[in-house]
Amino acid sequence: MDVRSQISMVFHLDKCIGCHTCSIACKNIWTDRKGTEYMWWNNVETKPGTGYPTKWEDQDKYKGGWEKSNGSIKLKSTGKGRIIPNIFHHPHQPSMDDYYEPWTYKYDELFTAPEGTDQPTARPISMVTGKHMDIEAGPNWDDDLSGSPVYAANDPNLKGLTAEQKMQLSAIERLVFFYFPRICNHCLNPGCVASCPSGALHKRGEDGLVLVDQERCRGWRSCIAACPYKKTYYNWQTGKSEKCILCFPRIESGQAPACFHSCVGRIRYLGVLLYDADLIDEVANKPDDELIDAHRAMILNPHDPEVVRAAQSNGVHDEVIKSAQKSPVYKFVKEWGIALPPHIEYRTLPMLFYVPPMLPVMTAMDGNAKKNMTEGLFPDFDKARAPMEFLANLFSGGNTGKMRYALKKQMAVRQYRRAVTVGDISQEAANKMLVEADCSVEQAEGIYNLTSLCTFDDRFVIPPANREEAIQMMRDPLEFKQSVGFGLREEPERGA
Repeated sequence: MDVRSQISMVFHLDKCIGCHTCSIACKNIWTDRKGTEYMWWNNVETKPGTGYPTKWEDQDKYKGGWEKSNGSIKLKSTGKGRIIPNIFHHPHQPSMDDYYEPWTYKYDELFTAPEGTDQPTARPISMVTGKHMDIEAGPNWDDDLSGSPVYAANDPNLKGLTAEQKMQLSAIERLVFFYFPRICNHCLNPGCVASCPSGALHKRGEDGLVLVDQERCRGWRSCIAACPYKKTYYNWQTGKSEKCILCFPRIESGQAPACFHSCVGRIRYLGVLLYDADLIDEVANKPDDELIDAHRAMILNPHDPEVVRAAQSNGVHDEVIKSAQKSPVYKFVKEWGIALPPHIEYRTLPMLFYVPPMLPVMTAMDGNAKKNMTEGLFPDFDKARAPMEFLANLFSGGNTGKMRYALKKQMAVRQYRRAVTVGDISQEAANKMLVEADCSVEQAEGIYNLTSLCTFDDRFVIPPANREEAIQMMRDPLEFKQSVGFGLREEPERGA
């Protein structure tokens, strides 16, 4: 058992309000430089929709992630026989049209325009060519366009739905959307790391963050094609690849990442998971319908004495183990089973999980009262405004059973709390719902508290970096007390 630690995340989509505050916080800190104008390490998409870059989930087009082949897995985008032919141009890489041409405005024309009868305007200027342009796309161009025949109707997750289900999604009475914030998943089996000819991408040993060594990067851009989530970008100014670093300088100082810290809806949770690295290859080889359970089985119980001993013998610090024992991510993913990974079928084993949204069920008017069009304790999730297959394609590799389990448990918790606080549902009925949803009263209270009443410290359990110990192994720590840590295995260097 090779026990390692991984900083992991949960996004609670039932709380996301689509304000894009997270995206702006990240943009202002990390991608406001020349060459990064089009980059959004954090972006918020509307689902159904095509996302950013356009139709990034269409792996027939982009060839991202892994695929099973002859009893093992291989990268879709590249391989030993394709590295050299593709090294200067990758045919499956997104183009500027798939992203968007970044622009700014010529604001000085508002003040320097000659006097006339027309109101002066600030015309859009391309940040690439510096010339006037017509804006045709943006990073959230399909924001809130739930019924659009251009965006929503072309969502790759609609694959497998019947023609009737697709038509229902655009019907006026069924229009629905939800927000889908995305950052780098810092996967356990990252395609970007495996594809890099230069070995510039690496998974940091002490916390599992996937980073790019800017000195070793040669701009081959294989990582961009291999990442199925398209969260690696090319800086056209420096000729290097860049990606989300989960604000590791902030994490090392005990602060939450910028997008987490600024989140208005408080949808984001961060914590440590312990996992068995020996199982990565085995899990990635599982059939699609077994991937969710296999992925969860990799995550180890941090309270198990055997796991603790194995972690300690593998160099995991005691303080990191204590952080794993208090991790909110472990509760959502492992204990409660209501957080699911995005597109597990890509086999990168993402370590960002989502609590799926409780989308509205169909209702009808009965006189002056609104009546659910379902009977029984639980609503019929097949009659929800978004088809169950759509949500399953996005969050559970097409496994509708896992999606129903997560939604059923959330609904049971909601009804239980309604029985406690409002009283229009009997406690007996609420308890019956909990039993049917495989949820105890203790679990229901825990889910409620961590979802609705959580404090800053509840949402973010950040492990100590213990950099002082790593520095002591090399030099006097007082000489380096103002330096920034880049890992426990190599001595940090300063200078250009």
